[in-house]
Amino acid sequence: MTVRTLLLISSALFCLGIFGVLTRRNAIAILLSIELILNAASLNFVVVGQAAGQPQGQAVALFVIALAACEAAVGLAIILGLYRTAKTVLADQVNLLKG
Repeated sequence: MTVRTLLLISSALFCLGIFGVLTRRNAIAILLSIELILNAASLNFVVVGQAAGQPQGQAVALFVIALAACEAAVGLAIILGLYRTAKTVLADQVNLLKG
């Protein structure tokens, strides 16, 4: 695959992730969309690093993967706590911080 094709795939993943974050109501679906955005970014780093002949893109991609795993764990813990108190996982029905 060419660099242009891979960058187009990366931008398509990023656009799908942004669309998911903006249109989904379910908090778990929003987390999955954020994962798509992070995967698009790591793919972009790898492709550009490979095209430039530098291994730093792969190192940054590994860091992004580790960050995504931490984000998923913390996000799911927050969603579980939210479900226990508010009895819903819909993002627009949660108003616990309103005073």
